[in-house]
Amino acid sequence: MLKIINIAEIIVAVLLIISILMQNRGAGLSSTFGGDFGGYYSKRGFEKFLTLFSSSLAVIFVILAIINLVLANKIS
Repeated sequence: MLKIINIAEIIVAVLLIISILMQNRGAGLSSTFGGDFGGYYSKRGFEKFLTLFSSSLAVIFVILAIINLVLANKIS
C-alpha cells in the first residue's frame, strides 16, 4: 500500500511541475520586481484550466503526503 502511494505521489509531483512550467507569466525578471503592472487579467480557456489543474494537483499532493506520513508511522 505504501509503495502505491509513493508512486502516486511521484506521478502527481511530476504532473504538478509540468503544469506549473506550462503557465505563462511575465517574461523576465522585471515582473518579479513589480515592473509588469499590466499583467493582471482574467484567465480564459487553457490558462484557466492549467490554474485549476495545478491547484487540484497541489491539494492531491498534500493529501497523499499526509496519508504517506500516517501510514509510515503506523508501520514503524
